[in-house]
Amino acid sequence: MAGGEYYVPGAAHLSALLGLPALSPVAVDQVRHKGKMRKAVADAGLEVPKWVVVSTPAALEEACAHVGFPAVIKPVDSGGSVHVSRVDTVEEARAALAAMHAEEGLEFDRPLTHDAIIEQYVPGTEYSADGYVRDGEAVVVAVTRKLLGPEPRFLELGHLTPAPLDETTRQELAGYATDVVRAVGITTGPFHCELRLSEGRPVLMEIAARLPGDKITELMEMATGLMLPGKVLADITGADPERSGAHREPVAKAAGIRFLTAAGVGSYARLEGWDELAAEPWVVASHVLVRPGAAIKTDEADYSCRIAAVVFTADSPDEAHERWSEIGERVRVLSA
Repeated sequence: MAGGEYYVPGAAHLSALLGLPALSPVAVDQVRHKGKMRKAVADAGLEVPKWVVVSTPAALEEACAHVGFPAVIKPVDSGGSVHVSRVDTVEEARAALAAMHAEEGLEFDRPLTHDAIIEQYVPGTEYSADGYVRDGEAVVVAVTRKLLGPEPRFLELGHLTPAPLDETTRQELAGYATDVVRAVGITTGPFHCELRLSEGRPVLMEIAARLPGDKITELMEMATGLMLPGKVLADITGADPERSGAHREPVAKAAGIRFLTAAGVGSYARLEGWDELAAEPWVVASHVLVRPGAAIKTDEADYSCRIAAVVFTADSPDEAHERWSEIGERVRVLSA
């Protein structure tokens, strides 16, 4: 079972070797390559943004003319918001692609690919539909609200489970996500479907054949009682999910996580109000991710810019959103 984006191929290969339910090579390819993903979903008759895969600056002008502006550009097979940005001109698109090609850092020991996808910008609130597939049937366990930082970047600053939605809209998002799961060929294991609700319609951002990150699995467990990793492993190996402890009593009606950043400052000295916040009874865990004095990227571009995280519970999805805001107001990041 893949816990991260880069381990989907390995998990599928190992499962197949062990004679366990496994994703096909075609499905692995479609969930790992954002262009092939878009094509499979579009071929199934589902709405996706306009998109083009590009490798060279020479291809950008024609691609931008097809997609239109605003647009979003990102590597075809990375994760964690790395090099994802909104662009409003061909010049901005060229600069974004050049930054990808100039990147020398490794992501989990892997260099970035030179291929990028440029796609139509989709306005709207972002969600993820997370769940599992067993015997070919997709089950959405929870729909989570995603809270993002300012554009042109799309840094994830929080998640709220369950999302503050009416039941009709939740069902619509869940139904669209299960259609996407079928379209890309996820026949077993976990899935993490990111989408936007744009003018009342769900539109795919990405689909992954792995567990969700950012502690969403823990938020789901607190709010629903289902331990997603345990459930998936029990299904794949033929164990009894009840006896394996995958089903528990929920501990809260809603749960969330708030990430803090240094707001573009290259380092920070301390988090004012951090200890007082951590003592609140509704705070489940508080983690400092980047120590005071350490260097931080100033572009607020990806997960490496997040310096701290707070996991919390609430009595309703709306209260969870209020607490997400309260955490940002109570903790001050003091610069070095």
